[in-house]
Amino acid sequence: MSKKEQKEMDFEIEFYEGIISKRRDFIEALIALGDLYTKRGSFSKGLDVDKRLAQLRTDDPYIFYNLACSHSLLNNIEEALAAIKKAIDIGYDDFKFLESDDDLVNLRRDKRFIIFYSKIKTPDDAANNQIT
Repeated sequence: MSKKEQKEMDFEIEFYEGIISKRRDFIEALIALGDLYTKRGSFSKGLDVDKRLAQLRTDDPYIFYNLACSHSLLNNIEEALAAIKKAIDIGYDDFKFLESDDDLVNLRRDKRFIIFYSKIKTPDDAANNQIT
């Protein structure tokens, strides 16, 4: 990332932090801020935002998918597994993306995830998609 891109990202982070300081439950701003933190490499801050979003949107599979990503990036595998299970239970179904998302590499390497994932995939899907 160039210095210019970093500066722009820092500006956006400050902007969204300002919004959140005034409206703590502004979902769209929280989503944008969490994404920016993750892109910036501030994984702990991203996790804090994702936890707040999970409390506000208890039935949103994409929020729990992102929560799993944040936990995986921080190598909190047990928490990542719980979050991805919840995401799938409440409707997350983009398995092709799940299988290639770099944010989930740590989770996908875990035996507990491999066992869980093999149970929810059909035999044909499992044969065509290798979990890394």
